[in-house]
Amino acid sequence: MTTEGRGLHTHVLDTLGLAITGGEYPEGGVVRTDEVARRFDVSRTVVREVVRVLESMHLVQSRRRVGVTVRPAREWNVYDPRVIRWRLAGNDRPRQLRSLTVLRSAIEPVAAGLAAVHATPEQCAALTEQALGMVATSRGHQLEGYLRHDIAFHRVVLDASGNEMFARLGDVVAEVLTGRTRHEVMFHDPDPAAVTLHVRVAEAVRERDAARAEELTREIAVGALQELDVLAP
Repeated sequence: MTTEGRGLHTHVLDTLGLAITGGEYPEGGVVRTDEVARRFDVSRTVVREVVRVLESMHLVQSRRRVGVTVRPAREWNVYDPRVIRWRLAGNDRPRQLRSLTVLRSAIEPVAAGLAAVHATPEQCAALTEQALGMVATSRGHQLEGYLRHDIAFHRVVLDASGNEMFARLGDVVAEVLTGRTRHEVMFHDPDPAAVTLHVRVAEAVRERDAARAEELTREIAVGALQELDVLAP
């Protein structure tokens, strides 16, 4: 597929994904592929490829003589980063953010405790580097720079846990953090206490203090939930 073709594919996919997750197509609603092709002025091949991707996310299903229909929300692959991104762009953003933040609060403290046991020297150094990067970008409305370090920090924690299931959640966490920033569910400058907690987590992991690493990460999660109470009630 050419660059232009990939761009069209992505545009159609994002538009339909947003429409489905946003409720524009209700459960059981039919997505008419011929109408999609005309609306976006794309070939049926592009539409079929888009439908295949949506099927892989369990957002739709194709059946003979019925067509492409929207599946119930309970069947969607809610861990797919693109589904998360689309849902965060919709009207249900506050509930989605809370659901994902609660998931993080259940997983990341345990991952941090495991990281204190399993992290390599390189991973310990990377955690410290990203935590210091967060400090450096936490003032002066540098949210994009802060976001890069924040995502990298949490990816290292999940990877360093030594648990491949936790590590696979790195993209999920990245979408949550990105969504909070893109949709302005963040203070203009991050909470200084939260920034300091990240530095302390890096120290606890480096010092192999699993209990402290887990406790400090739980404090980060609690703080994130409290921010949502203020910014996305």
